Amino acid sequence: MSKPLNIVRLDANQADFGRHLDALLAWEGVSDKAVNDRVEEIIAAVRERGDAAVVEYTARFDSLDVARMDDLILDRARLELALERITPAQREALEVAAERVRSYHEKQCQESWRYTEPSGTVLGQQITPLDRAGLYVPGGKASYPSSVLMNAIPAKVAGVPEVVMMVPTPRGEINELVLAAACLAGVDRVFTVGGAQAVAALAYGTESVPRVDKIVGPGNIYVATAKRAVFGQVGIDMIAGPSEILVVCDGQTDPDWIAMDLFSQAEHDEDAQSILLSPDAAFLDAVEASLNRLIGELERADMVRVSLENRGALIKVDSLEQACEVSNRIAPEHLELSVADPEALLPSIRHAGAIFMGRFTPEALGDYCAGPNHVLPTSGTARFSSPLGVYDFQKRSSIIFCSPQGASDLARTASVLARGESLTAHARSAEYRIKN
Repeated sequence: MSKPLNIVRLDANQADFGRHLDALLAWEGVSDKAVNDRVEEIIAAVRERGDAAVVEYTARFDSLDVARMDDLILDRARLELALERITPAQREALEVAAERVRSYHEKQCQESWRYTEPSGTVLGQQITPLDRAGLYVPGGKASYPSSVLMNAIPAKVAGVPEVVMMVPTPRGEINELVLAAACLAGVDRVFTVGGAQAVAALAYGTESVPRVDKIVGPGNIYVATAKRAVFGQVGIDMIAGPSEILVVCDGQTDPDWIAMDLFSQAEHDEDAQSILLSPDAAFLDAVEASLNRLIGELERADMVRVSLENRGALIKVDSLEQACEVSNRIAPEHLELSVADPEALLPSIRHAGAIFMGRFTPEALGDYCAGPNHVLPTSGTARFSSPLGVYDFQKRSSIIFCSPQGASDLARTASVLARGESLTAHARSAEYRIKN
């Protein structure tokens, strides 16, 4: 039998709770100088030498015998072949998930609008999709077809004409599920390129890789550093930290269920975070017992242990109301309200990437097929950020049309304000439109 988990136990009413919680939540995702320098070197090389640099870095970092860019391009026929190669059960699951994700995101679509004032002035907003989006997908054994669906489908629903996917194939390892997902999601072009060189190629373009307007999708520290470096040249979705789950439970859910929900995040990587809040101390004990009993059944037990012991916690609160206060302070990526009446708590939740309501709604369903996007703000950024969605692939342009009378009316106001800012040309530009 493995040794018991050494998971942190806290009480929200202890005097130093805030300090302990802050230490638990602390996450520094900034790259070190060596990583930054390496990424800057790669970006500069891709900007200068285009395809040649991409091929060179891909051959070196992915241990591939490639000599030209054509060796790194997968056509539509290859994606369709992947769809045929996967098992019928896998295809059905991908198709169900894709349809649910598409259906949910179609409800996010916004339309252009305008209104006319009595003077004849027309004001409004025009909604247009990005011209081209880039999707980064981790490759090799750490492959996530669900991420392809979650990133590509909203772009297509938004009306983006071209979605370009970058997926590395280290040592030639190709994940057929990822390619099948790309086929179903409507990805237009696929390059088997990864790392900072993939991000640089998408941001600046090469002879073969088209320049995109926005780059989305998860990646390792080199990918994240490169996305940060090219931001401004292109848009990015976010710089994501480790995956997180916060479970609020009234003590009435099966402790084995809650234990597995906590495991579901801890198995992502050693830095993932799993926290349980409950007003029932005996229930916290029961969940801890379940964690210790079930961990040996997991394929990634060693990783889960490191995650739970380094960043996990079981926290006693006085009430579910206090649990909501602590939750808002944490601003979790995933929040499970595993209680009898989750609707009663919902108005108290101000900060969360996704909220899973009730005992029968584990976060794992959201990762794959519930419908809402699983690309969510991490590391407390749910205080000011939202899930990835259709709106991330659209732009809003203001529409302003002035009738002669409307221009005259507005010009009088603009003139006064412009002269107050000593911007005489602004004022005179407006004053030319004033009717005598």
